[in-house]
Amino acid sequence: MRHHSQNGDIAAAATAPLLPGSTIGVLGGGQLGRMMALAARRMGYRIVVLDRNVRCPTAQVADGFVLGTLEDRDAAMYLAAQSDVITLDTEHVPADVLEALEARAPVRPGAAVLRTIQDRLTQKNFLASLGLPQAAYAPAASLGELTSAVAMVGRPSILKVRRHGYDGKGQVRITDASDLNESLRQLKYEPAVLEALVPFAREISVILARGMAGDIEVFPIAENQHRNHILHITRAPAPMPEVRRGEAIAIATRIANELGHVGVMAVEMFELPDGTLLVNEIAPRTHNSGHYTYGACTVSQFEQHVRAVCGLPLAEARQTTGAVMLNLLGDLWAHGEPDWSVVLTHPRARLHLYGKEGPAPGRKMGHVLLLDDNAERALADAASMMGSLSHQNSI
Repeated sequence: MRHHSQNGDIAAAATAPLLPGSTIGVLGGGQLGRMMALAARRMGYRIVVLDRNVRCPTAQVADGFVLGTLEDRDAAMYLAAQSDVITLDTEHVPADVLEALEARAPVRPGAAVLRTIQDRLTQKNFLASLGLPQAAYAPAASLGELTSAVAMVGRPSILKVRRHGYDGKGQVRITDASDLNESLRQLKYEPAVLEALVPFAREISVILARGMAGDIEVFPIAENQHRNHILHITRAPAPMPEVRRGEAIAIATRIANELGHVGVMAVEMFELPDGTLLVNEIAPRTHNSGHYTYGACTVSQFEQHVRAVCGLPLAEARQTTGAVMLNLLGDLWAHGEPDWSVVLTHPRARLHLYGKEGPAPGRKMGHVLLLDDNAERALADAASMMGSLSHQNSI
């Protein structure tokens, strides 16, 4: 472990590979950090995590813990003092905190990436500057601005807060019957952006890793199904023509390169009925739709992220079996711990639980991975499994 006290030390650390025995500091202790920590510890790295909950999923498998919120600069500095490199499991770490940390240790991804991604309007303007396809949008920070935005974007459309929205939170649909001021009130008058409602055929996501030298490895593209704005099922590889697959990869690769991102990144896209691709969102981190890689690929997104942020060569990202990933939400715990025998007795199912305390409706508590080259059978098994678990919940 190094203590970075001089600019020369930081510059050297920024270029030299960090080998096993080094310490990775993680901002945010959710399930993404947990799975990253498990991969890192298997490889011989130490993990120190900052979170406001001492029993957060990552802390349960980490070597060290720092108590604090993501906005707590002093706590983040204390984490940096123990770390050889700093990374994150959420894009909601304030960019100015990351910027302060960059004077103490390498931070990957860096403050500039987060500053572009965290604000929906900034992210959309960035995509527009690259000429990349996305739904029509306009800023809506006031009633007057929203009125103008509706005139330009049209109805129906979606009004989303510019910061901290996820899984359908912080958004409201604008229809012909909507009262615009009431829509703003529902979002507590936070600065927002209006997006055209896209009649997409499906959503896909491209999960890639970009290394320190700009090398990129792309995982097979995933197809995603949502329920109530929360990811329900991911299927990989997504069936699609090779030309369209290449288009999706080219878009995601361009984004990662233009940002100068280091680490794993997910780019969610809408595919329209005619095959047109539109960028929906960029997540500069490991991603829920990439969980299938942890069991179905030669390297998981979590090990790949560790490799990237530590300056190691990226591993070949090859899928070894078809996979369907089924999210497990807190609703299944309404009457106590589910009976996992329906999962554990299935020969192609793998159970992943995140160790979260206090299940709540809509909260991601774990997932099941079905490893099967027969995608239709895997999807049917996932539906049957969810039916059984939901039936247990209703008894």
